[in-house]
Amino acid sequence: MGQVAFLPARRTGFLSVLLSFLCALPLLAMPAFASAAADPGFEKWKKEFRKTAMKEGITAETFDRAFKGIDSPDQWVLDKASFQPEFKAPAWQYFDNRITKYAVQRGRAKKQELKPWLDKIQKQSGVNPNILLAIWSMESSFGAILDNQTVMRSVVRSLATLAYADPKRKKFGRSQLLAALKILQSGDIDESHLTGSWAGAMGHTQFIPTSYQAYAVDMDGDGKRDIWNSVPDALATAANLLDKNGWVSGQTWGYEVTIPDRKLPAGKLKISEWEKLGVKRVRGQKFPRPDDIAELKVPAGRKGPAFLMLKNFFVIKRYNNSDRYAAAVGILADQIGGAEPLTKDWKRPFTKLDQDEVIELQTKLKEKGYYDGEIDGKAGGGTRKAILKFEEEAGVELQGFPSKEVLELLRKN
Repeated sequence: MGQVAFLPARRTGFLSVLLSFLCALPLLAMPAFASAAADPGFEKWKKEFRKTAMKEGITAETFDRAFKGIDSPDQWVLDKASFQPEFKAPAWQYFDNRITKYAVQRGRAKKQELKPWLDKIQKQSGVNPNILLAIWSMESSFGAILDNQTVMRSVVRSLATLAYADPKRKKFGRSQLLAALKILQSGDIDESHLTGSWAGAMGHTQFIPTSYQAYAVDMDGDGKRDIWNSVPDALATAANLLDKNGWVSGQTWGYEVTIPDRKLPAGKLKISEWEKLGVKRVRGQKFPRPDDIAELKVPAGRKGPAFLMLKNFFVIKRYNNSDRYAAAVGILADQIGGAEPLTKDWKRPFTKLDQDEVIELQTKLKEKGYYDGEIDGKAGGGTRKAILKFEEEAGVELQGFPSKEVLELLRKN
């Protein structure tokens, strides 16, 4: 992708922690600004930042309206900013939790429901609708996360918290807060609906404020670029980001391939050159354009699935700079479009559960007092920690894997 003149990325790497909240079930509403007593230091900072904002063109009315009722930082935001996962997710866990039966079925249903809008967006941007649906699933579980008021907070308060109290993200917080105030001042959204993640990622497709400014689109023609309440606006905004960063219309993101049992070169080659090295497309399919440039990726090592990644894979990484993220978007998009599952499973040391079985596993762990998280069919760190507790008390080898073997043991106990 070195030849592409990149525009600003949607968000920085640390925001990937947001993915842990996908498919979260809506929780009871909580006051947006529920907090401890007013913080004198925060009030002093707020007065100084007000001067900075006004120099940047923010009116006093906009600033005061945005900060009404905000008199202390949000400790929840600081907790999330300092979060260190107990487990580093292996490839199988990452992909299992994102490429699910639910996501594929819901994506196909949304494709039918939104077909007129998706057709218009594709005509305007050239981006395949399946890619947009996969991004929507990955970012907000098709908007479900927007109803979770524990996760979705006041963007102004969250970014002010980072700017005031997080040394690592102070610069980020200030720049994004200024952008958020400009969004509010533009009239695209009012302060009560300017909500987002702990790091300020907003709406159905989770754009940080500066990226919203760069790419936001009013697709439905109501005069507002509303990625919070208008799905057409949100999907068109995602498409605009991909388009502006070099999306190649009519081409896929990559191909699942088989690779020979020998060392292969790093970097990019023509597909025809990869073929000469013994790399083949799965299921006996032919590559449609042998002169395309591609890079070999093996997200789970040589024993897992292998892919030749095309230019569009690297464009997806402008949305989230992660090989796993871009591959998951591509694989999910293909399956929403009717493609078969991968021919090779992710390298894993246990027998895989399907999503319904993971839900059963979580339910039984919760019933037995080992698990206190969401019953969401996603085996993350909380589920694996609960499995370890169960295995310890059951007197079996401690592995922490969401396996058929563990589920069978839970059924018997």
